[in-house]
Amino acid sequence: MLKPIFLGLTLIAVTPAIAQDAPPAPQAKLVNEDVGVPVFPYDITDRPYTVLGEVKAGVRKATVFSKSPSQKKIYRELWERAEKLGADAVINANYGDAHMTVMSWGKTNATGTAIKFLPAGTPMPAKTPAPSDTPTPSGN
Repeated sequence: MLKPIFLGLTLIAVTPAIAQDAPPAPQAKLVNEDVGVPVFPYDITDRPYTVLGEVKAGVRKATVFSKSPSQKKIYRELWERAEKLGADAVINANYGDAHMTVMSWGKTNATGTAIKFLPAGTPMPAKTPAPSDTPTPSGN
């Protein structure tokens, strides 16, 4: 009779100690709810990341009578390319209107920046300032 009670109390006492040694939970996946993929037309400022590079995609219409590609389809194409780079998300995504080319009835070009999130608690890397447009005096 005392054996099951003793065993139960031992398990209750040990459980919090085991929970404290568990590794920290990873950050939740970030997804743009409108399109179902982690592609955003804006910058993400609430968590640190590093830039992997620019991603480009071109989405074509099937025929001259087809509708222009949707935002969802365009963002999925960008995400496929960013995933190959090992990205966690794409930021600053943009695209234009479909235009005709020699090889296509209509093509929409899109670009974005592939990023990889840094572990929680890591400070955001400093952004490098854009080059200045003001001319520098030459030492003649």
